[in-house]
Amino acid sequence: MIEGFSRLSKSERRNSLVEHGVITPEQLQLLEAFDLQNENQAAIDHIAENTVANYYLPMGIVPNVYINGRHYWVPMVTEESSVIAAASYAAKFWSRLGGFRTNVKGTTKVGQIHFFWSGDASTIDPLWPELKDLLIKSSQYLSENMQKRGGGITDIEYSDLSHLIPRYHRIHVFFNTADAMGANYINSCLEAMAREIPGFMARHFHNDLSRCEINMAILSNYTPECMVECGVECRIEELETISGNLGYEKFAEKFSKAIAIASVDPYRAVTHNKGIYNGIDAVVLATGNDFRAVESCGHAYAARDGHYTSLSQCTVEDGIFQFSLQVPMAIGTVGGLTRAHPMAALAIEILGKPSAEELMQIAAAMGMANHFAAIRALVTTGIQKGHMKMHLSKILQHLQATPHETDEAMKYFASREVSYKAVADFLQNIRSKT
Repeated sequence: MIEGFSRLSKSERRNSLVEHGVITPEQLQLLEAFDLQNENQAAIDHIAENTVANYYLPMGIVPNVYINGRHYWVPMVTEESSVIAAASYAAKFWSRLGGFRTNVKGTTKVGQIHFFWSGDASTIDPLWPELKDLLIKSSQYLSENMQKRGGGITDIEYSDLSHLIPRYHRIHVFFNTADAMGANYINSCLEAMAREIPGFMARHFHNDLSRCEINMAILSNYTPECMVECGVECRIEELETISGNLGYEKFAEKFSKAIAIASVDPYRAVTHNKGIYNGIDAVVLATGNDFRAVESCGHAYAARDGHYTSLSQCTVEDGIFQFSLQVPMAIGTVGGLTRAHPMAALAIEILGKPSAEELMQIAAAMGMANHFAAIRALVTTGIQKGHMKMHLSKILQHLQATPHETDEAMKYFASREVSYKAVADFLQNIRSKT
């Protein structure tokens, strides 16, 4: 059992790893080599606990992104080959056809107070207006700054759920957090409210505090009323340049069928929606937002009717191709890592300091761009041809190819199928001749 590891300095934690045989002295040098040699390192060190090094992911830029008539340079952070290339390809194609049309349909976020009470649930309803007013007043001091920015608590609802779990009751609190993601604000309000409930119940029901027990007060990452939609549209003949050998009519037909398949087959739908989040997550991560919350909410929304389905839709009618998606997304542009992380702050600057609603639209557009490029590849050449071309450089790096070997491999595989074995065999053949 290791005691006090968190109290050590970063250097001491690294040395402890060596002393306990977790890493070698050579690996210690690798950890040290990834430190920044400037003041930004202190900011990075304070983001997480027990830090021993930085873990870098590449940030790329997607140009030619037109959203509602405005041009963006979009930063994306990802570890997966072809995500940025796919987004760039689709963004450039749709920029010539008017770009992405986006719209925010709502920005409401939800917090919950879960409590257990042994009394007659029907007796709470007449008292709800009084309790609701008390809960709002109890958190007013926390909402003052948020209200100045146009946010705050928008409503509160009570539900008796004792038919599902004995004695269980729930309070939903609805928030507008302006340009902040607002997690800390929401949780602080909920905890302040929760402290008032046992006393209120005791005053009205036999002065017995033990009959009311607060179980949890916490925000929900399911935000179906915090919604953004994105769409593109063109005449089907305008798809000719990207239809491969299919022709524009067959391409549009196969594309729409691929969306239809994902609407009925959850095995396909999961991978289908993952393609959307390839783009969304990369923007959310670049801007210091919580990609895990965003993605878990989206998948929950995809299963809202009890059947996991596609988050996108496609129609081809009267010669018009329409492709759209609708996703819930709770993100912000102030507070949290959006300012604390130097690269997240820079990403916000590159995007032109967008509001939270604008960032929702940018992320949704990048989700659509990646999604469109992936479906296009699937119904034409197949996903592996383009993906493995992008993956070739990783394989060459892993096999320690020299610059000359890399140039020769790029030429050789320009018209051939890429696989790890094929690349390894190619390099072995070159090396055997030298």
